[in-house]
Amino acid sequence: MGRFDGRTAIVTGAAQGIGEGYARALAAEGANVVVADLNRELGETVAKQITADGGSAAFKEVDVAEADSAVALADFAVERYGSIEHLVNNAAIYGGMKIDSLLTVDWDYYRRFMSVNMDGALQVCRAVVPHMRANGGSIVNQSSTAAWLYSNYYGLAKAGINSLTQQLATELGWSDIRINAIAPGPIDTEATRTVTPGNIVKDIVRRIPLQRMGTTEDLVGMCLFLLSDDAGWVTGQIFNVDGGQVYRS
Repeated sequence: MGRFDGRTAIVTGAAQGIGEGYARALAAEGANVVVADLNRELGETVAKQITADGGSAAFKEVDVAEADSAVALADFAVERYGSIEHLVNNAAIYGGMKIDSLLTVDWDYYRRFMSVNMDGALQVCRAVVPHMRANGGSIVNQSSTAAWLYSNYYGLAKAGINSLTQQLATELGWSDIRINAIAPGPIDTEATRTVTPGNIVKDIVRRIPLQRMGTTEDLVGMCLFLLSDDAGWVTGQIFNVDGGQVYRS
């Protein structure tokens, strides 16, 4: 028996990296998982592998910045599995992200970036919540410790995710829908390796009390807990999973 037997979970940005880890873990706990991503090739591979491993999964292409695409994702999940109980908003522009300052970044790039990294979570919530209202559900947003550190528009987007999580907790609570966020520290993924130079990574690790980069596996337990009934009285919270990188009062 898994904690999510008979339930449906959508994971955006699930074609690789952290999102893939979340999708695999949910399937292992019995969920029907919708692997949602822009990358069809990788996303279909993840869904097929989950199925081959004995889980239940299907791929759906989505652009979280587009309202119609988000609605199509929610409709697909309901048509395929009958309901939606859980959502993980993990999709983001990160690997290959341009490094620039708020004062100089190309404005069109900035607008596209924010439409995915911040507004995308709201777009998918707006599409999914109507299907959750009848029976309640739970949502996890992917934040970052970047929200409390200097990290240009990436940090700004994650600070927005934190506030979105807190504001939606009130709007959704009356429907018995919980929403929380995970704020990872630096995680050793392919995306991080393409964005952050090795010498900077070493300096970051040196400053972390636990003296190592995090892994996807370090995040999975928190995600499953927050989605599960074990966290039935937890909503509107942002949880650092960061090896002690950031202290908040």
